[in-house]
Amino acid sequence: MRRLGLLFIFLIISSFAFAQQGVISGKVTDKKTGDGVIGATVLVTGTVQAAPVDVQGNYELKLDPGTYNITMTYIGYKPLTFAGIVVTANGKTTLNGVMEENTTNLKEVTVTGQKQTGTEVAMIQDLKKSEVVVSGMSNDQIVKTLDRDAAEVVKRIPGVTVQNNNFIVIRGLAERYNTVMLNDALTPSAETDTRSFAFDILPSSVIDRVLIFKSGSPELPGEFGGGVVKVYTKNSVLDNTGSLSISGWARSTNTFAGRFQQSNHSGTDFLGFDNSQRALPGTLAGLTRETPTTTPTQLQELRGSLRNEFLPTLTNSRPDLRISLGINHKFEIGGVYISNVTSLSYSNTQEQYNALRQRFTAYNPTMPDQLPGKFFEYNDTRSLSAVRLGIIHNYQVRLNDRNKLEFRNFFNQYGTDEVVNRKGQNLENSDPLERNDYSLHYQSRSIYSGQLGGNHVVGPASRTTLTWATGYNYVYRDEPDYRQNQQEREYVANKPGEMNPEPFRVVINSLPTTSSRFYASLRENTYMGSGQVERSYRGRDTLSANQYKVRLGFYLEEKERTYDSRYFNYTRARNFDYENIGNQPLSTIFSNENLDPKTGFVLKENTLPQDRYTGKNRLAAGYLSGVAPISDHFSVTGGVRVEYNDKSLQSGDTGTDQYRETRTFVLPSLNATYTINERHLVRAGVSESVNRPEFREVADYTYYDFSNNFFVRGNDSLRTARIYNADLRYEFYPSRSEMISVGIFGKRFTNAIEQVTRSTTGSDLTLTYQNASKAYDVGVEVEARKSLLDLTENHFLQRLSFVVNASLIRSRVQIDTTLANNRNFALTNRPLQGQSPYVVNLGVFYQDDENHWQISAQYNIVGPRIAFLGDQNQNFSVIELPRNVVDLGLTKGFGSHFEVRAGIQNVLNQEVRQYYDFDRNSKINGIENGAAFARYRRGTYSTLGATFRF
Repeated sequence: MRRLGLLFIFLIISSFAFAQQGVISGKVTDKKTGDGVIGATVLVTGTVQAAPVDVQGNYELKLDPGTYNITMTYIGYKPLTFAGIVVTANGKTTLNGVMEENTTNLKEVTVTGQKQTGTEVAMIQDLKKSEVVVSGMSNDQIVKTLDRDAAEVVKRIPGVTVQNNNFIVIRGLAERYNTVMLNDALTPSAETDTRSFAFDILPSSVIDRVLIFKSGSPELPGEFGGGVVKVYTKNSVLDNTGSLSISGWARSTNTFAGRFQQSNHSGTDFLGFDNSQRALPGTLAGLTRETPTTTPTQLQELRGSLRNEFLPTLTNSRPDLRISLGINHKFEIGGVYISNVTSLSYSNTQEQYNALRQRFTAYNPTMPDQLPGKFFEYNDTRSLSAVRLGIIHNYQVRLNDRNKLEFRNFFNQYGTDEVVNRKGQNLENSDPLERNDYSLHYQSRSIYSGQLGGNHVVGPASRTTLTWATGYNYVYRDEPDYRQNQQEREYVANKPGEMNPEPFRVVINSLPTTSSRFYASLRENTYMGSGQVERSYRGRDTLSANQYKVRLGFYLEEKERTYDSRYFNYTRARNFDYENIGNQPLSTIFSNENLDPKTGFVLKENTLPQDRYTGKNRLAAGYLSGVAPISDHFSVTGGVRVEYNDKSLQSGDTGTDQYRETRTFVLPSLNATYTINERHLVRAGVSESVNRPEFREVADYTYYDFSNNFFVRGNDSLRTARIYNADLRYEFYPSRSEMISVGIFGKRFTNAIEQVTRSTTGSDLTLTYQNASKAYDVGVEVEARKSLLDLTENHFLQRLSFVVNASLIRSRVQIDTTLANNRNFALTNRPLQGQSPYVVNLGVFYQDDENHWQISAQYNIVGPRIAFLGDQNQNFSVIELPRNVVDLGLTKGFGSHFEVRAGIQNVLNQEVRQYYDFDRNSKINGIENGAAFARYRRGTYSTLGATFRF
């Protein structure tokens, strides 16, 4: 007790003594620019009592009462000394300083250290020094949000939206027009029907920064329309640290609710891959086009290997689980500095929602108020269980001040179990039917991306820099035992759904949509290598920013993709027992005892030769560019990039090319920057780029997408598109961590590639691709990152910051006049497919570092866009309408090691609405509001989690 009493008295005395201190505070700014002098030191002259200047230029120095001489100092600046500064007990003395460059002694200073690229200040400075038009987001900004993956992160960047929750759209241009690089290497794509990198596979916790280059340059890939996205994972560290985060998430549509649909799991589904439980049986694999139907012996073998699982199991939906572990480690071996970043992430999530789907007959424009007749109206219950396992393992090795090596590794295993139950009316024939269909679809994706590269400064004058990289990407996508079936019965208007006593009958035929089993696999291997030599020449002075530079570089890539798919239908034997087998329910009709070559079912392979293909692509690029800082205010960069590309695709087993395009493109670019002063500058850029067809887009292969209820087919007549780009942007930097910009841009397309529909009989809908002869795209972008620190003395308001960005875009398409009157081709007076006329993002952030509070509110809206194009026949374009999205987040820290995060995403839970454009005016109005290709709500998403740092 005595010790506790003494301790209590000591704390009181210490608190009293601390309370007697006073404070000297203020701001240290640059005389020329007015910016805060980050890194300066404010100290009591002749002592070690000091305080650092923060990123805003502010400082706070606590001292005992008395009179002091104060000095402000920083490398390259004349020191400032103030005499007789009085500090009173519990008082606050304001002392501001304006520092001036020491021009007589200022020379080029080489600082050896590790640049931290993930901070907001570093991001703003990189944007300011960029040679091209670029936008970005830093790790500092990412951690203020509740964004779970890269798909949610990038949609906060000006002009960027995300489709299907994972594919990026820049400046209103669909994902196919945007090139993505991971750590300066082109990313792999595990998607069968699109070229885009799926951003949802990359956890936000491993992202260092994201940059989006919107104007071209010789050093960037020549294939882009909207922009080139560079995602950098964390690589360098200053300290040995670690963090462990665990969070639970709940979705309003399904969490803690019963009747969540799942297919029968294998023992490794929780790791994101199947353990061969769903694998193609060897008996079915042995079927050929010559003998496509199972024999009695083969049926006997299948009874032990083919599982009768066409109905899902119903369970209670549990909360989502997300876990991430990060380890940062640095060490030295014989003077070599080594930095390692390792991150493990795991998520196990569930989502379920109901969607309305409709399809309509021909529209009569003379009767605009009359809704066309329906082919069908379905209500889908879609359940999705997803497991993601991700690993980042990166090394940076600093051999010395002139040589650095980097080794980066990214692996992602992603498994999804999707179940769709489709109920409703099919009114296509004179006798309407009621449907009750099921789809059980499991798929897994394995992606590995690795790069080894180096940066070397050579020569006695250190004017030559050599940069090189080599990399390998591997993709494996597995779709084992994708089961689909249809059930139908007579539709009775006054006895819908469960009120109808008539049982459903299982539909048996040779279509892939009925009683089928589908198996598919995709493998892709990519090898790449790149190199660049940069030579600098003395400019107006010795500062590196004023040196002329010449760059010579190359990029080589070899890619090969193999895709194979097979599907099998249950068909009736010649003497099929309709009475005892044909009327059985879906749970038993395909059981082992009903596999009988005489009176039961046999399996028949209906795979076509074009259902498999092999694609190869060889890309060789070389470039020459230069940087010319002509004056203190004006600099020019530009050059030319030459790309040779050879793409071929062999369909089936023919060994001959179904598609081949070999072309060489010369792609010039020019960028200029005029610096008005240290805070204001103007950029301009012009460039030429291309957009090439992807393997899937030219493959003569038809795939049925049950979830969206349409077929997808390639077009082997597609041609490479050419794009002419122009940008002009004004940028204002109020401080080193703030930015305001306004820009305009324009693009001109030749042979633009779009996804369209083709007219088919009945209710079937087929999506394919076509070239639009000409198109243009013009727009305005604004962006602001601003805090209230300099605008008020109120401490609460000083902690507020805002991020605002918006884009206004217009585009129009022209179709070749020889095709414009073809009723199977899309209309001309419309925007580009996937184009949004406007995008708005708003973020409000409150950050109290002293008390460890962080609060955020973010808003997003995307203008109406054409999901896919209709034609001039009975297929109408589908337009996705805007919805307001609001996300709220809160973080509270406890000490320096522990924090708790909570939040709600999609607070408003507005409906996703995709409507048919009956009058073909690229708008949804009047009667069209009731005609839905799809309508659904994804639900609000609530989270509570904790992070421990060690």
